[in-house]
Amino acid sequence: MSAADALLSTVAVRERCARILDAAQAGRTSGFAVVPERLEAAADRVAATTRRRYPSLDVPYHSRWRHFEAGGVDRVAAMEAADGETDAVARARARIDLAVVSVLLDAGAGAAWRFTDRVTDTVLGRSEGLGIASLRAFEAGLFSSDPRRPHQADAAGLARIDAAALGAAFQVGAGNPLVGLDGRVALLRRLGEALAAQPAMFGATGRPGGLFDALCEAGSTQVAAHDILLALLRGLGGIWPQGARIGGLAVGDVWRHPHAGGQGETAGWVPFHKLSQWLTYSLLEPFESAGVRVAGLDALTGLAEYRNGGLFVDAGVLVPRDPRVFAAPLPPGAEAIVEWRALTVALIDLLAPKVRARLGTDATRMPLAAVLEGGTWAAGRELAAVRPGGEPPIAVASDGTVF
Repeated sequence: MSAADALLSTVAVRERCARILDAAQAGRTSGFAVVPERLEAAADRVAATTRRRYPSLDVPYHSRWRHFEAGGVDRVAAMEAADGETDAVARARARIDLAVVSVLLDAGAGAAWRFTDRVTDTVLGRSEGLGIASLRAFEAGLFSSDPRRPHQADAAGLARIDAAALGAAFQVGAGNPLVGLDGRVALLRRLGEALAAQPAMFGATGRPGGLFDALCEAGSTQVAAHDILLALLRGLGGIWPQGARIGGLAVGDVWRHPHAGGQGETAGWVPFHKLSQWLTYSLLEPFESAGVRVAGLDALTGLAEYRNGGLFVDAGVLVPRDPRVFAAPLPPGAEAIVEWRALTVALIDLLAPKVRARLGTDATRMPLAAVLEGGTWAAGRELAAVRPGGEPPIAVASDGTVF
């Protein structure tokens, strides 16, 4: 295993983020101070948010599927009923296809963009709007090269995507701008290239759903969550335009920070793999729908993104040392942004047991995927909603391929 390979794990994510938290608590970081006693109030808020949203505490995973169900409508079930496919494995492959393209399109949309779902006569923005827009595009066959099989994504179908086609599907116009449209198109096309280049993993037509067969050989009925993530990191690592390359290996969402630690080629690098982990969380249900148990859910980490990170800033757990630094959006590689993301991951690990204790549950009944859903992401969004435009407290200048 190369040194860079060591960054393709959530063990590395946790270790490097914990080092940055230690440095922040010792007053050695430049971006944020940590106020640990305020973590208790944050846990109170997240627990209360979880109980309000899920009174029975039967909390689903934090995943793209929650956005497909916005407004209590099971749009995927309706699509599958119309498709008529009854084979559970074939459905799982299609669900993986859908989840992969949808998650890759799930960067910040901007406050102005909206999607009108004409099937349900609803208007949605942000993550819910993006999720339903991508679902409707998938349903219409935008990502498939085979008119006979519209409900799939394949390498040839993704290769032909352009800004006009995606913009039309997402109802983009002068009065309805979508942040990062060109970046999303480029990401989908790179996805197509990666799928076509690895037939052993993604099949002859290059479908993301090939992951099901690659990870469930010989009729296996169990797969580890981290194995799903590792397959995504190795299979799709080259598609991230802003990601790092270490020793010739594309390592994706990995950034420099002076307190990250490490040795050799990886010294000073901290991995997050945010979109890859969000995608892994979003693949749990497709695998489970075909009777495959996903084990080791808490090997995954909290997601280093603006809702979870905003929660800690708005709750006063993280305090900018110089607020003027954040007066304008910063690029993902800025030290202050890397620091904020690392502290978010480390603090979620400290917060989760406090939330479970308040709810009288444990990690078996409420894995981290449910704490996030219950949870930290929703509480972060609610805190952001009191500001103009509902924007998070820290702004990132992203092209749609990190956040």
